[in-house]
Amino acid sequence: MTHAVEELLDTFDHLPEAQQREAALEILRRVQRLALDPMSDHELLLSAEGRFLELDRREDANERP
Repeated sequence: MTHAVEELLDTFDHLPEAQQREAALEILRRVQRLALDPMSDHELLLSAEGRFLELDRREDANERP
């Protein structure tokens, strides 16, 4: 993931919920216009692994005092 995408996602995470919904809807509208190739199995595994590692990190952070 590029630094620009990480910054975008970090900014998104700090938005109020209503603005997150607004941004997500606009991104989904724009994605529909893209000609995207299906993800390979390897890309799907990497994406899932990254997501689960992030969830584990957040879960660990919430359990610590």
